[in-house]
Amino acid sequence: VQLQASGGGLVQTGGSLRLSCAASGLPFRNYIMGWFRQAPGKEREFVTAITRGGGVRYYADSVEGRFTISRDNAENTIHLQMNSLKPEDTAVYYCAARASAYYSRLAGLYDYWGQGTQVTVSS
Repeated sequence: VQLQASGGGLVQTGGSLRLSCAASGLPFRNYIMGWFRQAPGKEREFVTAITRGGGVRYYADSVEGRFTISRDNAENTIHLQMNSLKPEDTAVYYCAARASAYYSRLAGLYDYWGQGTQVTVSS
């Protein structure tokens, strides 16, 4: 199983970035997919998740209204569109896969992880 995250970078406050995560080696349609992030000195935190069919999305309060998760089951890919970025969004962003019909905000309940992509928002 491999989750390959990409799309991170350096952006100014108020800017946008689009992250992608390509999955291989797993029955993608059977997995809840999510994004987590980890800032220096902090624990990994939930950002967003999307159900297997893509019909329901969940967001952390801190990103609600600014971030949008989507998935393409034909391409085994998820995306995270991040708008109105703030310096506090600076972190390494990880995509994750959970073999369940139910989403979770707990990192420990996800089965597979990508390698992470750095997002830096300058003030």
